[in-house]
Amino acid sequence: MSLFAHNLSTSIRTRKRRSHTIGLGAAIAAALCAATGSSPAAEGDRRGGIIRYGHYQEPPCLYAGWVQAGYIQRQYADNLVARTHDGRIVPWLATDWTISEDKLTYVFKIKPGVTFHDGTVLDAKAIVYNFERWLSNDPDKVNRNGKLYIGEYIRAVTAPEPLTLKIELTRPYQPFLTVLSTYFFGILSPAALERGPQELCEKPVGSGPFYVEAWNRGQNVLLKRNPNYNSAPATAKHQGPAYVDGIVWKFLKDNTVRYGSLVNGESDAIYDIPAVDWADAQKRFNVIQDITGGTPTRLQLNTARAPFDDVRVRRAFAYVCERQKAVDVAFQGSIPFNGNGALSLSTPEHLKQLANSYPFDPDAANRLLDEAGWTGRTRDGIRTKDGKRLTVRLLYAGGSLISSDGVVVLQILQDQAGAAGFDVVLKPIPQADWFAGKGRGIDDYEAQPAYWVASSAEIFKISWRPDQNGVVNANNASRFQPPEL
Repeated sequence: MSLFAHNLSTSIRTRKRRSHTIGLGAAIAAALCAATGSSPAAEGDRRGGIIRYGHYQEPPCLYAGWVQAGYIQRQYADNLVARTHDGRIVPWLATDWTISEDKLTYVFKIKPGVTFHDGTVLDAKAIVYNFERWLSNDPDKVNRNGKLYIGEYIRAVTAPEPLTLKIELTRPYQPFLTVLSTYFFGILSPAALERGPQELCEKPVGSGPFYVEAWNRGQNVLLKRNPNYNSAPATAKHQGPAYVDGIVWKFLKDNTVRYGSLVNGESDAIYDIPAVDWADAQKRFNVIQDITGGTPTRLQLNTARAPFDDVRVRRAFAYVCERQKAVDVAFQGSIPFNGNGALSLSTPEHLKQLANSYPFDPDAANRLLDEAGWTGRTRDGIRTKDGKRLTVRLLYAGGSLISSDGVVVLQILQDQAGAAGFDVVLKPIPQADWFAGKGRGIDDYEAQPAYWVASSAEIFKISWRPDQNGVVNANNASRFQPPEL
């Protein structure tokens, strides 16, 4: 059940400053490394200085996992390949590659002369080491999401020569190169990876245009220019070291403070313009809007327990929620509504016709609830069945995965569903508890919002993956997992 198109990334800069615009979003591969040097130095171009950037959410770890960490990772780590806005795969650390006729063997030629920030060599052997970590079952190997994408396809990853990488697959995987272009697969220094998960989270070491100097938790990440940078992706217009000396990546969770920092000149660019400031921002600043690919923010209805184990109740909930109105009111036109909860509007495989699957129809909702046996009513209008209230505990990470504007959407949906007799209880939990899995067991909720940033429909392998060998796929909070999916 779609709420709105997720991760509408917005960054804005004042007209008074000549610092380059920072574009954040689905194709953030070269956001800061290209933005700080987005064109060959022309006469009068400024060099040096610091970009002061205001971000909304602070990740629990600077390495991979959540997209908010991925934004930062793009500044300090390089990938094998890059992806253009129109979906083409182009060189990055790999200068070129060949694919066997049976689509099972990929051979990459690695760019010579590249070193990590710690001075160690970035060669094929170092990349093999990264693959071994991505495919590991060790819970201390921080980035475990890589295995979700490629684990079942990899037969072997070897380095037949110092600058030759060979990857053999168990069966063809069409989006393989696209997946390798995502932030999950940024290459880090093997020496740094050996230092343990804590240091890896706080001070990861890559080969990108900037290196992590310090992470002042709750305040900022200090990124310094890599003077030896020589491995920009083919998507970048500037191939050398960044023009600026560094970036102060500030965490400004409060909407008023974040937008105010731009207005008063304390920030050169910010992410996530508050809805209340959207119209003002468009008049005063340069606004860049980008809808990331993958799945939009959507509600996952828990099909493993009542009441959403009954498809009639699930459909009733969809019919009674006037989702587009909720999005329009809460976001004041700053983001588009996406009625197709399967894929983001910007994902190539997105089907517009699915957006009309469940139009607002309260009569249908009430009829379905009657058919499902929820015919009783309490004094406050909540439906009952066998003496039980029609309660929906809607669990979400407060001030984290859902912004304050997003919470307004949930509150509006709460009121809309109440009109048909649903008792929707909003249950925010702290970000730290959310990522630790606390309070998110199968019996702890009836619904929860989710999103996942990805390049194309390979995201289905994450969001709809069945439980395997007794291990619950926490990314499939709907618990809906028929074998044919």
